[in-house]
Amino acid sequence: MIKDTLEKIFEYASMPVHGTLSRKLRKDVAIQVNEGKIYENAVLFLGDGFVRITEQADTEAINSYYCWESIACIRTLSKSSS
Repeated sequence: MIKDTLEKIFEYASMPVHGTLSRKLRKDVAIQVNEGKIYENAVLFLGDGFVRITEQADTEAINSYYCWESIACIRTLSKSSS
């Protein structure tokens, strides 16, 4: 997949955080990158050369970084409407 396509998938699953370049996952949507960890309630930063996914765990902010070229797939998870 090319970066533009991957960016659109991240944008579909998230919404802008007012006043920043970051994006927050939409309500009831989770994402999974390269069939790895499932991220819920995370904040995304879509940089030119990387994607940063930030999660809050108690008093810590945990940042995971992905190189655009290393992302093979993105899975979005949401509740079924039926």
